[in-house]
Amino acid sequence: MSTKLGLVGLPNAGKSTLFNALTAGHAAVAPYPFTTIDQHVGVAPVADARLDALAALLLPERVIPTTLEVVDIAGLVKGASQGEGLGNQFLSHVFGVDALLHVVRCFEEENVAHPMGGTDPARDAEVVNTELLLKDLEVVQRRKEKEQKLAKSGDKKAAALVERLAAWDTALGAGRTIRSLSLAPEQHPGTWGVDLLSAKPVLYAANVGEGSGSSEPSVAALRALAEREGARVVVVCAKLEAELMELPPADRTEMMRELGVKESVLPQVIREGSALLSLITFFTTASKILQAWTVPRGTKAPQAAGTIHTDFERKFIRAEVIQAQALLQCGSEANAKAQGFLRLEGKDYAVQDGDVIHFRVGS
Repeated sequence: MSTKLGLVGLPNAGKSTLFNALTAGHAAVAPYPFTTIDQHVGVAPVADARLDALAALLLPERVIPTTLEVVDIAGLVKGASQGEGLGNQFLSHVFGVDALLHVVRCFEEENVAHPMGGTDPARDAEVVNTELLLKDLEVVQRRKEKEQKLAKSGDKKAAALVERLAAWDTALGAGRTIRSLSLAPEQHPGTWGVDLLSAKPVLYAANVGEGSGSSEPSVAALRALAEREGARVVVVCAKLEAELMELPPADRTEMMRELGVKESVLPQVIREGSALLSLITFFTTASKILQAWTVPRGTKAPQAAGTIHTDFERKFIRAEVIQAQALLQCGSEANAKAQGFLRLEGKDYAVQDGDVIHFRVGS
């Protein structure tokens, strides 16, 4: 199962460079605005030491990790909703992602133009956030017109949705993002099948210059903004990371050691993104295939089974569960079962991070 991130940010913030660092996708990169006109989509496997250890123990024929899917679009400028720059029509590409990875420029470089004249992370982030909000306002108002027509014909679901849309419209019109409203699940747009950008969780990527780090004043300003919003921040030098991705693994490790880079950007984004989305990973070993699956924390066993195949949720009988660490310690499923580590769980069981599960389903 793939976690999907949508890259947003101002032109020349380093989005496409970070995209290349995350996915080795080789998106076009140049020091002028609007390089990325078409969307780029890259997929990166998610490294998991538990998956590697289980593979060494179980010797499956195939090992399938979870993946991170990243969508990169053109940079936004102030007034995009009114057609400035390339407008915001390409924002449709990031509807459907799980979260937004908002790249903010925290470096000075005279050879790379800044669309607003100079670096100001808080201002730059607010510009993009406003354009996302205005896109949502457009979506909500258009959907409200459609649902009002259905409501007049007696459609009760449409009538209820019109009320929700009106509430979201009011909030957006007042400049409030949907995620800032702390809505109950039954009030959230996703529950009603409405996908809004300002409802998505945000992970900010503070893109710093080479030799800079998390102590930069520009990073502190972005962290302050993120804290007010309940967002998270990763600090990265996208240019350096993209250059490292061009090297063979052994050379990359050596270069990181020489430069004092303790961790590349991909595991940082995966870790912070998983925390933001409250994701956990479980494993299955059916048909000689060891596979990792990612689901939100609190997902019940039938719904977890449904991520493998939709019929499995409906036909769910029980789950046979061993924690990965216990399985590794015992050396085999038979030993784990003999030592009492195998549990039989029913429909109310909330899957835990690191569970190795055999789902039993009816015919």
